[in-house]
Amino acid sequence: MSFRPSPRQLEYFIALAETMHFGKAAEKCNVSQPTLSSQFKLLEDQLGAILLERGGGNISLTAAGENLLPLARQALENLDEIVTAAQAGRSNLGGLIRLGVSPTFGPYFMPHFLPILKRDYPGLELYIREDRPNLLEEGIASGALDCVITPDISPSNQLVERVLCHEDVSLAVPKSHPLAGLDVVPTAMLRDEKLLSLSQGFRLHDDVQALARAAGADFRQEYEGTSLDALRQMTSMGMGLALFPAAYIASEFGKEPDLLLKKVEDLPMLRHMYLVWRRGSSRTAHFETLLELALMAVEAMNVKGVEVPGK
Repeated sequence: MSFRPSPRQLEYFIALAETMHFGKAAEKCNVSQPTLSSQFKLLEDQLGAILLERGGGNISLTAAGENLLPLARQALENLDEIVTAAQAGRSNLGGLIRLGVSPTFGPYFMPHFLPILKRDYPGLELYIREDRPNLLEEGIASGALDCVITPDISPSNQLVERVLCHEDVSLAVPKSHPLAGLDVVPTAMLRDEKLLSLSQGFRLHDDVQALARAAGADFRQEYEGTSLDALRQMTSMGMGLALFPAAYIASEFGKEPDLLLKKVEDLPMLRHMYLVWRRGSSRTAHFETLLELALMAVEAMNVKGVEVPGK
């Protein structure tokens, strides 16, 4: 299509149809009469249709004008709706956020986060996708997700990473295990121990692999769990030792009578949770606000071992 009427031309047309007078229409549109007349004539020329019948000092709509008038009004109404929706979006963080969350953190964080979002932005629509961190990173890179909450993300020039919290990670051992009597487990005493892990794509998989290398332990890939619950059950059954993050421990270990939690000597057992979005996004201000609310939710969790940075 080679030509589209401008909103201003449509306003002139509607004002002429309503007043049937060039002077009054110009006054209504806050322009000079010559400006309105020339722009309206240009509209007719570009459309290739006469919209007003002029003669004898009187003007009236032609058949083409009658047909096009409701379309012109509808076009301006649609433009007004675009502005209204955009303004509503500003007050609701854009109206829709597609958020990806790691399943090793989301189930224990989102119950605190969602009420805060609902309270401050009741009109916000939130699409939540829970997935492995590597798939969340793919989702944000492809544009399928707007932002993600994920642990220990790989640095990238294409992404903005903001620390949400630091989370302690502990080693779980069965009460019947020889290491059960130790408060802190020396790394050397894990040599040849069986270490269980979540499957590939989870950051805890990489953490367990690093611990196994440092300690000379047996990294049991054939027993990889698909969830922290499955990993906890396998550890409780004596199939091996495993790592668990603090938020999961606070939520689920109260009903676990057969496991004890230990720190590992000389090895930092800490993971960092990030809120991540694409660098240069036009919605950066929305995501900065989302981070502020997410930090409030972390504090509301009040979980030992989950701390807001700088506090």
